[in-house]
Amino acid sequence: MAQQKRVLITGAAGFLGSHLCDRFIREGCHVIGIDNLITGELQNIEHLFKLENFEFYHHDVTKFIHISGELDYILHFASPASPIDYLKIPIQTLKVGAMGTHNCLGLAKAKNARMLVASTSEVYGDPQVHPQTEEYWGNVNPVGPRGVYDEAKRYMESITMAYHTFHKVDTRIVRIFNTYGPRMRLNDGRALPAFIGQVLRGENITVFGDGSQTRSFCFVDDLVEGIYRLLHSDYVMPVNIGNPDEISLLDFAKEIQQLSNGKSEIIFEPLPIDDPKQRQPDITKAKQLLGWEPKIDRKEGLQVTYNYFKNLPAEALYLQPKVFN
Repeated sequence: MAQQKRVLITGAAGFLGSHLCDRFIREGCHVIGIDNLITGELQNIEHLFKLENFEFYHHDVTKFIHISGELDYILHFASPASPIDYLKIPIQTLKVGAMGTHNCLGLAKAKNARMLVASTSEVYGDPQVHPQTEEYWGNVNPVGPRGVYDEAKRYMESITMAYHTFHKVDTRIVRIFNTYGPRMRLNDGRALPAFIGQVLRGENITVFGDGSQTRSFCFVDDLVEGIYRLLHSDYVMPVNIGNPDEISLLDFAKEIQQLSNGKSEIIFEPLPIDDPKQRQPDITKAKQLLGWEPKIDRKEGLQVTYNYFKNLPAEALYLQPKVFN
């Protein structure tokens, strides 16, 4: 009988981290979750606490990480992931991408574990190539408000490849495009939870700029499947995982408006600094290397996500973003 795989997931109490914990538990693995809960929420993983094959440690991965016993896989998903977070905790955002990744790679080297890092479409910045392929180097403003996240992830990719080439650590890099689904934070400042939160509170939907900027939204279950396949592949260069079904934010706001029976009006506000004007993954590599492409269309995924938010306690609709010291 094959020995049970041991998997470490950082950012385990976050949106993506918690769904990954669920997936690896379903696959029969022993999952060790780490999160400092600066943006993660324990309720995302509390259903796992009763399981023998799940452990959780409240720990900051920018500090030394000690895990006893063998490790097969490390998935590094610890990071603030929304513009509100970058503005409030810019230094922690940089540190988890730099020092946190360095600590995880050191652990992977010591344990002879395969490590997958969560990069992002934000490494492409405000792209001048469309759609974005993995070979595009990006158009990032390193000193802009989003630079703390963009550059943290670019550094993460760089140090991951350095550990792969110099120390021969077995690594994988996923570039994640806009993902949505249950367990997102309603107050995280991103378009989808912001729009849904506004309609559930009976407010107008705020669209920035003229709404012509585009996004490509991938449902979380599809994303997790792509990550799982990439981890188990032999490919070490970055791979885009996302849904190429591109939509303007104005049209997207109209779709959310329809979910709420059109009670909310759409209003316009000035465009934030360095907001990407277009975003669409080229997923040719994922299709060819992993046999992966998204299966869940936006209408279905949005309904599931809307129902999740609608069923939250009423006070959750009015939560302000976390206040950080």
